[in-house]
Amino acid sequence: MTLDAFAQWLGQTPLSQVVQNVSWIIPSVQSIHILCIAIVISAVFMVDLRLLGVIGRDQPTAAYTSRFLSWIWPTLVLLLLSGSILIIGEPSRSLLNPAFQTKMVLLILAMIVTAILQRPTFKDPAYWELTAGHRMSARVLAVISLLLWVGIVFAGRWIAYMNTAGE
Repeated sequence: MTLDAFAQWLGQTPLSQVVQNVSWIIPSVQSIHILCIAIVISAVFMVDLRLLGVIGRDQPTAAYTSRFLSWIWPTLVLLLLSGSILIIGEPSRSLLNPAFQTKMVLLILAMIVTAILQRPTFKDPAYWELTAGHRMSARVLAVISLLLWVGIVFAGRWIAYMNTAGE
């Protein structure tokens, strides 16, 4: 089954029809999705800017990461749920859209980078401050993270403006 055929099939399912035909579902879910994006982006930026030494230099990195990374993963679950509803409601608009596909690739990469940043702090909360090499690695990962998350926001916004083949 091609992606186009899957999108057409999904658009004809009873769940998709409900999402498409109940006028308050899409705007409500989009609002939740946007609020979740704001939470994730805020938390990511706080962690990344701390790792870059731009903010919070008077506090240990571990204090920042534990405070803000804890918001990212549960909110990503809400984003997955709300995004799934949006996809179910308009599968061709999403699944066939190059901006959406780009957003998904960037999201997977950003989640990997976020996990890489978070993982060492489970064993040692001060991991990113131990040596100059660790600090430099943290800065490189923070820049990559910032670029990925900004790309996700831009790609997500472009979804509305890119036409897909089925339209």
